[in-house]
Amino acid sequence: MTPATSVTWPICQIEPFLDYLHIECGLADNTIESYRRDLKRFTRYCLENSTKDPTSITPLALQNYGRFLSGEKLCSASIARHLVTVRMFMRYHVLFRLVDIDVCTAMETPKTWQRLPKVLSQAQTLDLICAVDEEDPYYLRDRALLELLYATGMRASEAAGLNLDDLNFQIGYLRCFGKGNKERIIPVHKMCLEVLGHYLDELRPHLVGDKLVDTVFVSRTGRALNRIEIWRIVRKAAVRAGMKGKISPHTLRHCFGSHLLQGGADLRSVQEMLGHADVTTTQIYTHVDQQHLRNIHKKYHPRP
Repeated sequence: MTPATSVTWPICQIEPFLDYLHIECGLADNTIESYRRDLKRFTRYCLENSTKDPTSITPLALQNYGRFLSGEKLCSASIARHLVTVRMFMRYHVLFRLVDIDVCTAMETPKTWQRLPKVLSQAQTLDLICAVDEEDPYYLRDRALLELLYATGMRASEAAGLNLDDLNFQIGYLRCFGKGNKERIIPVHKMCLEVLGHYLDELRPHLVGDKLVDTVFVSRTGRALNRIEIWRIVRKAAVRAGMKGKISPHTLRHCFGSHLLQGGADLRSVQEMLGHADVTTTQIYTHVDQQHLRNIHKKYHPRP
């Protein structure tokens, strides 16, 4: 291999693909930035190995790239993500007839361990939600946020983008826009709506003032909360509840899915409410439930 170089393929061969992901596929900005970083690594590798453009990529070159990534001490999940980026990049070229054949058809991605998400018990989840300090001037907002995350399984970015006209208090549902700007409708239970209503009536008008802000959750200055600020609110409640480990908005999303299945909800309904494109993603919560049953069996069965 030739010495490392910072040169990559002409930007004109990468940016149209990223524009396609943004405009046609509706991928989020952070996802597109990940694709950009992966492609820079891939194209740099190709140039170092005398592969000048997408038309000269061969199946053997892709296999060698996978071995190269393994040699870089990347974990299986990172290698898999890099190879998915390459696969989509090459399929884009086939789609627009920039190359004749898809050289990725025989490419395999490494198998990854399926990590079970951290799920709190129902009692622990209630402790987390109730841990918000009632003396805090933003108590109503933070409590409403935690209630909504657990009531709907929304992602932090989805909660940050929730607008007032996405809420329907009369029927009891909200409209959520998830990955790829895909819309889904999620029911909201009465208790959550009551807490949310108190926040909207009593605190939000003071925070917003005369500003024209559509988002439901706003900061002390009246601007829309971002997902980092939402993460901090959840983390602050977790600390007050005395919880250790990584507790995040996604923890409440995991609790939502797992507790519904524990309560007897069918997998397809949970998939739809979570906005999973593939039901196999939702199935991970069945494994969590099985782990819970194993722990109960181990703890209470009279035989060791």
